[in-house]
Amino acid sequence: MIKLLIADDEPLVQIGIKSMLNWADYGIEICGAAMNGKNALEMIAEYSPEIVITDIRMPIMNGLELAKACRETYGNIPVFIFLTSYEEFQLIKEAMSYEAVDYLIKLELNAEALSETIKKALSRLETLQVSMEYKNSGRPLLQSYYEKFFMRLLHNLFDSEEQFELQSRDLKLDFTDQCYVTALCEIREENYKDMDYTKLMNLYNSTLQMAKEIICKHVPAYVVSLDMKHFAVIFHLSSQEDYREEAVLQALHNAAQMVHNYFNVTVFTGVGTPVSPPLKISESYQEARQAKSLAESRQPVVFFTDNDTASIRNSFNISVFKNDMTKAFNEFDTDVLFHALTEIIGLFESHPARYLQAADGACNLLYLALSLLPDGEENMTEIFSSYSDGYRSIYRFSSVDQIVEWMTVFRDGLCQVLKSKRKTYKAHVITNVQKYIDNHVAEKLSLNEVAGVFGLSPNYLSILFKKNSSLGFSEYIAQAKINKAKSMLLEEDMKIYEAADKLGFESAFYFSKVFKKVTGLSPREFIQQNTISPQKND
Repeated sequence: MIKLLIADDEPLVQIGIKSMLNWADYGIEICGAAMNGKNALEMIAEYSPEIVITDIRMPIMNGLELAKACRETYGNIPVFIFLTSYEEFQLIKEAMSYEAVDYLIKLELNAEALSETIKKALSRLETLQVSMEYKNSGRPLLQSYYEKFFMRLLHNLFDSEEQFELQSRDLKLDFTDQCYVTALCEIREENYKDMDYTKLMNLYNSTLQMAKEIICKHVPAYVVSLDMKHFAVIFHLSSQEDYREEAVLQALHNAAQMVHNYFNVTVFTGVGTPVSPPLKISESYQEARQAKSLAESRQPVVFFTDNDTASIRNSFNISVFKNDMTKAFNEFDTDVLFHALTEIIGLFESHPARYLQAADGACNLLYLALSLLPDGEENMTEIFSSYSDGYRSIYRFSSVDQIVEWMTVFRDGLCQVLKSKRKTYKAHVITNVQKYIDNHVAEKLSLNEVAGVFGLSPNYLSILFKKNSSLGFSEYIAQAKINKAKSMLLEEDMKIYEAADKLGFESAFYFSKVFKKVTGLSPREFIQQNTISPQKND
């Protein structure tokens, strides 16, 4: 059961929330109620609730201070739902900066509104818990596996349909729909230069979170962050007959209006055309990028049309460098990276009049680096530390010369980072692959499949194992399976054929053969040797 804590200094509010829903229907139990934030913080430490419903205004410690303390101590869980007696935008804005699920006006609170908010909280929890599961089970590298997957999808960087299916299945993402439409959104905020990094991150995260929830209320969609200024939306519908431009426009318009009211930011969006199957999403994304370049205050949402020859000319198709970019980012190959980026810089220099195309290309290389490389945000911040606005300086340039200078810093900084951290990164890849194998030890694991999940070539993964591990890839899998088999045979008292079947061996005979190769004993000998016989009394 999911545990929920209520924090409010009004007993009637506590009673009302407790009785408003049949909490068991939601798989939730109320673990306690607190009269102030300090008391709530103590109960959170004791009961570890996954959801907290708290009043914003409370004595001793208010709801915002409670949320801040929990974020600093526990991370993203528990998730927070805020209560307020009246609509006060400044407080609500601050509440959203702590990634609140929602806020509820007490005077307007009813069972339907509470139910909708609880469903959102459960959905958020599921996403967070899946993310933690992936992190703990050794999914690829140090960045969000979810974002890496979508970055590959948007830029057509999958090696094959099989690799796409492996990764989508591993992420539990459903791509069975027959219609996909991509939008590229840009957040423009006033006076961001006056904000420190933390406030800027809070503003972006809050904007993204609110936009995502509003968009997905209107049309089913995946929303993925690109950097601290852009995000992509992939709408998915059962069929092309279900697609309506009006519905997409309404979703984007409502989201833009709401985030403008709360956070004083403006969102400009380009929308591509419907495509199918999902591997063609990159085509819709390219169109969305082209359409976005035409968005302006009078028309903040622009739909791509085949007549947009000017925007097509201003688009830079990074997939031309697909093989080089994939190899450079996945295998930390600085030679390939340096050569590819030098070639791109040369292209920009040879076309000094094509500023928009150069800016588009530089921004998309930035998205790739942020999402596909370990510690992307941290590394980009370090590389552009000499710029007053960091890597975001790319968005204020107005000439190809400025972009070429930025790209040169980008290229040299990235290559330096990868050279200095390559050994650490490669070791981390091996550690994560080993964790993945350990957590999927009961499955039939092949080199091709595991490499596909991690977005690596099978040959590279095999070589990486040989150079950075005491065991080769196949040997590690065998070792992991036999280690698991030992506990099955002794602690779970399984039959030999049962253990063989559970661990994905084609037969008990082959299982016994591998077992003996790894341990020097047959399964039966191992059981006999490790089973203590009862001693006879003299």
